[in-house]
Amino acid sequence: MDNASARSLWGDFLDTHLQYAFAKEPKVIALSDEAEAADTLLKEVLTGNKKAISHSLLGLQLRKEPLPKIGDFTILTDSNGNAKCVLRTVAVRLVPFFSIRESYAQLSGISSLDHWKSLHWEYFERELQPYGRKPVHSMVVVCEIYDKVFER
Repeated sequence: MDNASARSLWGDFLDTHLQYAFAKEPKVIALSDEAEAADTLLKEVLTGNKKAISHSLLGLQLRKEPLPKIGDFTILTDSNGNAKCVLRTVAVRLVPFFSIRESYAQLSGISSLDHWKSLHWEYFERELQPYGRKPVHSMVVVCEIYDKVFER
């Protein structure tokens, strides 16, 4: 883990959760590629309003990242890379973009399905653009639901 703040947070988590001492090293991420959005989304996680993260399956494949799995840990950072909390994946669903439901948008901390679709479409456009790809309504979205298990 390259991020010293994340290493420290993970160590603090393990001090009180020894049963995970041999868990796979967590992924370290900010929740957006835009600083202001990353910090806003982090606040939603910390207050308990946001309980899901969405990935495009194509984006994961193009970056050669594995699918999230139940039991995986993730460390969230703010836009400056400061680690703030540990999440644990509790569910993963693969859903076509056009089939995302209002209930999932709400788990993501967004009250309107139309708003969720608009925000995520824009993100998927930015994510796929470097690969010469564009999102389509039939694209698969990886819907990751998590519990916040530790915060500093």
